[in-house]
Amino acid sequence: MAVKIGLVGTGTVGGGCIDIINKHSGAFQRHLGTDIELVRVCSLSSAEAEAHGVGELFTDDFHDITNDSDIDIVIELIGGTTVARTVVLEALAAGKNVVTANKALMATHGEEVMSAAKAAGVELAFGASVGGGIPIIGPLKHSLIANEVSTVMGIVNGTTNYMLSKMSEEGMSYEQALAEAQAAGFAEADPSADVDGLDAAAKIAILASIAFYSRVTLDDVYARGITTISPTDLDAARDMGYVVKLLAIAHRTPEGIDVRVHPTMIPVDHQLATVNGVFNAIYVVGDFVGETMFFGEGAGAGAAASAVMGDVLEVARHLTQGVAPIVGCTCTDELPICPITSLSMKYYMRFTASDRPGVLAAMASVFAEHDVSIHSMIQRGAGADGTVDLAYVTHVAREQDVRAAIDEICALPDTVKGEPSLIRVEE
Repeated sequence: MAVKIGLVGTGTVGGGCIDIINKHSGAFQRHLGTDIELVRVCSLSSAEAEAHGVGELFTDDFHDITNDSDIDIVIELIGGTTVARTVVLEALAAGKNVVTANKALMATHGEEVMSAAKAAGVELAFGASVGGGIPIIGPLKHSLIANEVSTVMGIVNGTTNYMLSKMSEEGMSYEQALAEAQAAGFAEADPSADVDGLDAAAKIAILASIAFYSRVTLDDVYARGITTISPTDLDAARDMGYVVKLLAIAHRTPEGIDVRVHPTMIPVDHQLATVNGVFNAIYVVGDFVGETMFFGEGAGAGAAASAVMGDVLEVARHLTQGVAPIVGCTCTDELPICPITSLSMKYYMRFTASDRPGVLAAMASVFAEHDVSIHSMIQRGAGADGTVDLAYVTHVAREQDVRAAIDEICALPDTVKGEPSLIRVEE
């Protein structure tokens, strides 16, 4: 007997799922003993369904899927936290298993939808919400549960990694790299979720919740993107033996969970330093397993569709074999979230400053006043507008002191132009 599938969302990833079912459904039955059948697809227009050869399955009303008593698994791929939340909750309430790739939904309403799945006695799978084709959520929930995980850290946004790679390797400006990422289909017309770090923040909230058995939501994550990063910063990092990556970081500390997203300088010999282009990599440290790293494509229809269909097949196997839902919410601890101001680490700062006498002395005075010790300072280039780039690297300093110093320097009259660049340094 076939496990019947309803798909809500026939865009890039949804289309990839249709293609996988059309191409491999026979192999799934032979190799896994799992017979799946796509019986209904929903989106705003029938054009995408027709393009993938399933126009006869089209509906523009998702209730035709959530209310269909024959459908066993609903795949939600429309994204966002409004209509998607309704689709997921209605499907669960109707006793249907749900597979979603919606990181925003899981990072903001994860407790609600997981509680709804438990109440209905059905399964909720969301392995595709983080890392594209990288199987990271499954290992955290299964293979690594014998460990106390101390760190989950990685490159989880392919768009920004692609842009930083282009800026570093080809000397592109931020604007040029963004335009190329958009032309290649890696960045949306409105790229803010990627370049402001919000996409990565949602993903690390999910990973931290699983790794540390404690609920972390999107609002808990400090997020800063790459919009102020320039080739000058990447050149300076290279000169100092570092590369710059937008890292999503979660540490278990004695004080609680340190969770954040921001541009980060890491040593050139770090495992994450050579992860370039649209690739993602997630680095996990457990007390018994030690250091592990998961690597793969984080952007693109194929990678995401692969992860979605992996979840679909796992849930379908459970249904076929009569296995009850085995993975529910694991957020049993209530660890506090450490504020970003509690950080102590090294920092890189770049100011576009007026090229005139007294500027360096004024800035040095502010740093000293806020107990920020400078390890090195490099002056780079001279602008036609009478400005110069001043790049500083600190000794270990407190986040709150560094921020206060930057704010005061930016307030000095006729000193700094534009927004400074701030990059934290992970040794």
